[in-house]
Amino acid sequence: MIYMSHISIFLDLTRLKKPIGYMLLFWPCAWGLTIAYDFKNNFNQYGFYLILFFLGSVLMRSAGCIVNDIADRKYDKQVKRTKNRPIASGLISVKRSLIYVFLLCGIALIVLLNFNYLTIILAFASMPLAFTYPLMKRFTYWPQLFLGITFNYGLILGWTSIYNEINLVPIVFYFGAIFWTLGYDTIYGFQDIKDDEIIGVKSTSIKFKNNPKIFIFFCYFLFFISLILIGIIMNFSKIYFLSLIFPFSYLIFYQVYSFEKENSEKCLRIFKSNNLIGVIILISLIIGKIF
Repeated sequence: MIYMSHISIFLDLTRLKKPIGYMLLFWPCAWGLTIAYDFKNNFNQYGFYLILFFLGSVLMRSAGCIVNDIADRKYDKQVKRTKNRPIASGLISVKRSLIYVFLLCGIALIVLLNFNYLTIILAFASMPLAFTYPLMKRFTYWPQLFLGITFNYGLILGWTSIYNEINLVPIVFYFGAIFWTLGYDTIYGFQDIKDDEIIGVKSTSIKFKNNPKIFIFFCYFLFFISLILIGIIMNFSKIYFLSLIFPFSYLIFYQVYSFEKENSEKCLRIFKSNNLIGVIILISLIIGKIF
């Protein structure tokens, strides 16, 4: 029973029972890998690297959740949605939680060593981003921007894992994907906006609370522009551009138009629906590369 209790606490601590977190970290990795990969070759390396990036996303997202909960443990106690998290509620100590962080990062390092040197170096360079993001909500109304910079960094790594260099293509895509995260995490932030305002935590949800739909639309529009630019730069066929109609329409009409800032449950549903966007964009990119 004690053993099962530890497993349950670990799963809650790392959010492994909530796959949307690590999937949103994984999709940019898959996108970057896809636009770089030459599908005229066999699919073995592509499949292998997808698995590695998926494992890396799960491991680093899990470690990031623990770091976030350690940094926010005093705030989490005051927020209805987070007060029962393992660290905030006292189910696990900070010391033991840090041990889990080091273990997860150690396993992630083993995964990382399968890539080329540039990808390894760039991955290490992202560590300060991953572990300082939780602090940003204390100092700026733009923590979602820092989350976007962190969460979409894998797009660069996906590209360099194949090309072993950086050029305009992944940079354009990276900046566009940052705005995707800005949009969906602003929606997510409305779940806690009342508690956040009381305890003094900042977010784009609070900054744009009077007209959030305009800001979210602007973010998604810039993301869409980046997808078009990628297609132009890489000389994708018309099929690729046509395939973008559905995800853009979905973002605008479901996520923006139907968004209700007072409805926490709907905010969460809309946020989770970005997993579908990740899948559709990946399919569109594969279409662009193959056809």
